[in-house]
Amino acid sequence: MVWPVRVGTLPQLASAFQPRPGLTMRIDRAGAGHTTAGLTQVLTGGGGVGKSQFAAACAHQALMAGTELVVWVNAAKTDQVVTGYATAALRVQAPGAEGQDAESDARAFLDWLAGTSRSWLVVLDDLTALDDISPWWPPPSPAGDGRVLVTTRRREAVLSGGGRAVIEVDTYTPAEALAYLCGRFTGAHMPHLLDHQAEEVGQELGRLPLALAHAAAYMINEDVPCTRYLELFADHQSGLETLLPRHADTEGYGRQVTAALLLALEAAQQCEPAGLAAPALRLAAHLDPAGHPEDLWTSALFTGYLTVHRTPLSASPDTAPPTRVSSEQGRAVLRLLHRYALLTRDPQGRHRAVRMHALTARAVRETSPRLDISAAVLSAADGLTDIWPQVDHTEPDLCAVLRANTETLAGHAGDELWQFGCHPVLSLAGRSLYNAGLFAAAVHHWRRLVADSERLLGEDQSGTLTARTSLVASYAAAGRTGEAITLGERVVADCERLLGEGHPDTLTARNNLAISYEDAGRTVEATRLLERVVADRERPLGEDHPDTLMAQYNLSTSYWEAGRTGEAITLLERVIVGYERLLGEDHLDALSARGSTVAFGVARELTRRSWADRRGLAARGSLAARGNLAVYYWEAGRMAEAIALGEQVVAGYGQLLGEDHLDTLGARTVLADFYRNAGRTGEAMPLLEQVAAGYERLLGEDHPDTLDARATLADFYRNAGRTAEAIALGERVVVDCERLRGEDHPDTLAVRSHLGVAYHKAGRTAEAITLLERVVVDCERLLGEDHPDTLAVRSHLGIAHHKAGRTAEAITLLEQVAADCERLLGEDHPHTLGARTVLADFYRNAGRTGETIALEERIVTDPG
Repeated sequence: MVWPVRVGTLPQLASAFQPRPGLTMRIDRAGAGHTTAGLTQVLTGGGGVGKSQFAAACAHQALMAGTELVVWVNAAKTDQVVTGYATAALRVQAPGAEGQDAESDARAFLDWLAGTSRSWLVVLDDLTALDDISPWWPPPSPAGDGRVLVTTRRREAVLSGGGRAVIEVDTYTPAEALAYLCGRFTGAHMPHLLDHQAEEVGQELGRLPLALAHAAAYMINEDVPCTRYLELFADHQSGLETLLPRHADTEGYGRQVTAALLLALEAAQQCEPAGLAAPALRLAAHLDPAGHPEDLWTSALFTGYLTVHRTPLSASPDTAPPTRVSSEQGRAVLRLLHRYALLTRDPQGRHRAVRMHALTARAVRETSPRLDISAAVLSAADGLTDIWPQVDHTEPDLCAVLRANTETLAGHAGDELWQFGCHPVLSLAGRSLYNAGLFAAAVHHWRRLVADSERLLGEDQSGTLTARTSLVASYAAAGRTGEAITLGERVVADCERLLGEGHPDTLTARNNLAISYEDAGRTVEATRLLERVVADRERPLGEDHPDTLMAQYNLSTSYWEAGRTGEAITLLERVIVGYERLLGEDHLDALSARGSTVAFGVARELTRRSWADRRGLAARGSLAARGNLAVYYWEAGRMAEAIALGEQVVAGYGQLLGEDHLDTLGARTVLADFYRNAGRTGEAMPLLEQVAAGYERLLGEDHPDTLDARATLADFYRNAGRTAEAIALGERVVVDCERLRGEDHPDTLAVRSHLGVAYHKAGRTAEAITLLERVVVDCERLLGEDHPDTLAVRSHLGIAHHKAGRTAEAITLLEQVAADCERLLGEDHPHTLGARTVLADFYRNAGRTGETIALEERIVTDPG
C-alpha cells in the first residue's frame, strides 16, 4: 500500500476558485468547540452556493498537508455512501473487505477508520437521505487525526447531533463575487470583459457562485463584456418571469439563476453541432446529478432522440429533414455542454463521467415543455436499458450507477414511465437489486412497482401479476417467509382466475409458492403442489422441456426433504438424463450467468435465485442436479457413489469457473460433509476451513453465505470433538446472525440451537439447557409447534435434560417428539426412526426395560 491514498472522484477546483476567508473562519471557529477525535463539520445551504467546491478545496488542501487518506463520496443516496465506503475499503485493504458485498465492505471500512492510526478525511457530498445515514456516520478517529466534512441542503436538527458542527454556507460576498469574475476573465486571457459593470453583474445574479459560473462561461465563450451581458440579461427578464416565476423555485433563487443558465444554453444551441444542446440537456437533467456513464451519449437510443428533437435554426419551409445524429455528434454535444459549464464531463470519472448540478437540472426540467419532458424521460429510460449489462456481476460498479440513475429518473418521471406499461428499466433495476443481494432494497422497489402497477394498469393486468411475483421472490430472499406465502397464495389464485390453470405463469407461481412452503416447513403442502406442477408441465411441454426438467428437479428436492429418498433419487437421475439429452453432458456455458452462489445440495436456494434470473438455468441445471444426486446417494447410504460424484462436481466447477468461484466453494462444502461422515475428517476439515476463508475473502464477513459457511464449520468442529473451537466460532456466528438477520430469523434460531448442542458436548449442560429452552420457545412462536426445526430442537433439549440427570423431563420431551414425527412425517421417515432410537436409549437408562424392548423391536422390524 502506497500512501497517501485518494478514493472517489475528487472535483477539480473551479477556475478562479475563491478561498472565502469569512467562511473558513466560521468553520475553524465551529471546529474549535469540538474534540478533534470526533470532528465532523456539516456545510449546509441552498443549491449552488459552493458547498461542494469548498469541500473539494478542503480535500485538496488535506492532500497537500500530508493527510494519508482522502475519501470523496457522493452521498445523495445511502447506497452511494455504501458503495463509496466499499471502494475505500478495498483501496486501504481493510480486513474483511473482498469486493463481493458492498454493505459488508462498507462496514469493514468504518471498522478500519475506528482503529487506524493513519490521518484521514472523509467527505460526504450532497447528503440527502438523513433518515438512512445513521449507521454510516464515520467513527471518531482514535489518534485524533480523522475528520469528516459533509455538504447538504438539508437543515434538520439531526445534523447537529453526535457532536457535529453545522456551518451555514451563504453566497459570495460582493468582494468575492468581483474577485471571482476578475480571476475567471484573467485566467482566460480576456481581461477586457471586466468593465465597470462587473459588480452589477454579481449583484444581478444574486452573487450565487453557480450563476456566476454560468454567466462567466457565457461571456468568455461569446466574448461578451459585463455591460453587454447585463443588457442581454435584461432583455430576457420579462419572458423568464412568465416562464419561471419566483414561487416556482423553492430554493429561493428565482429567475436570476435560470436566466444565467438559459442565456448560456441559447448560445450553446447556435454552436456545432447546432440545435442539439437543449434536447441533450433535457436528457441529462433527468439523471443522477452525481453522474452517469458517457456511453449513454453514443447509444443509438440517445442519438435517435437527439435526431428527432433537434431544434431547427431556420423556420424555412425548405429546410431538409433532419439527418441522423451520429455517435460522434453525441460526444460533440457533450463537450459543448461541458464548455458552457452546463454540465461536467470528467473522462476519469468512469461510470460517473458526466455530472450535472442538481440546480441546473431542476431549472431545465421546470422550463421545458411537457411533451419534450415526456420524450426525454422515455429516451433516458431506453438509454439506461440499452447499456445495462446482460449479467450484473460482470460489471457491479456500473450496475450500481445505473440503479442510482434509474431511481433518480423514476423520481422525476412521475407516471411517464408507465405510458406503455411498466418500462423495462424499472424491472431491470429491481432484478439488479436482487442479484446484488440487496434484498431489503429489492422488497422496497418491488412493493412500489406493485402499487404503481395496481394504480395505473389495474390489479388484474399481467404486468401487475409479474411485479407481484418478483415481490414474492424478494420477500423469500429477505427471510420474510410469511409475507412470501401470503402474497404467493394470492398470485396463484389470481393467475388461475385470469390466465387459467395450465398457463405457464400459473405454473411458475405454484412452483414459487411451493418453495416458500418448504421454507416454512410445510413439506406436505409443498410436495403436493410440486407434483401438480410437474404433471401440468409434462402434459403440454413434454418430459425434456427445460421447464419440465426444472419442475422435476424441484419435486425431487421436496421428496428428499420429506424423507422420500428413493423417489428423490429416481426422479433426479431422470432429470440428469433429460438435461444431458437436451443440452449435452458438457453443456455448462451458462454456469457463470450470475455471480451469486448456487448453494450446492440445497435445492430451494437454487430455485429461489432462479426467480430473479432464469437465463441459463437449464444449462447449469445438469451440473447442479448431479450435485443434488450426490446428496441423495448419501442419504440412501450409497456413500462411495456420493463421494465419487461429489468429487467430479467439485472438479467440474473448478475447471469451468475457477477455484475461487462461489459455486466451486459451495460444491466443496458438500464434499467436505461427505468426507466427514465417511470418517475422512483429515480431508474434510481443511476443505471446509478453506471454504469459509474463501467466502469471507470473496463476499465479506457479513455476507449471508459467509455466515452459513462459518456455521457449518462450527458444526464440523463440534462433531470432530473440537468443542472449544466449535463454541468460539458458534458464539461469533450467533452474534452476527442476531445483528444482521435479526433475533427472530429462522437462521438465527438454527445457529443458537447448534451452539446449545456444542455447550452440551462440552459438558456445559446448564448453559445448553438455558439456550435450548429459549430456542424451543422461539421456534414454537415463530415457526409453529409442528415445524421440523421445532421438533429437532426439542430433541436436542431432551438429550441435554438426560445429560443433566433430568430423566423424566427428557423422556417426556422425546415421547412428544417421536409422536409428532410419526404424525407429521410418517412411521418410516428417518427423523421418526431417529427419535425412537433416542427414546429407547432413555428408557434403557431409566430401567424401563419393557418399554425399551418394545420400542427397539419396532425399530428393528420397521422397513425404513
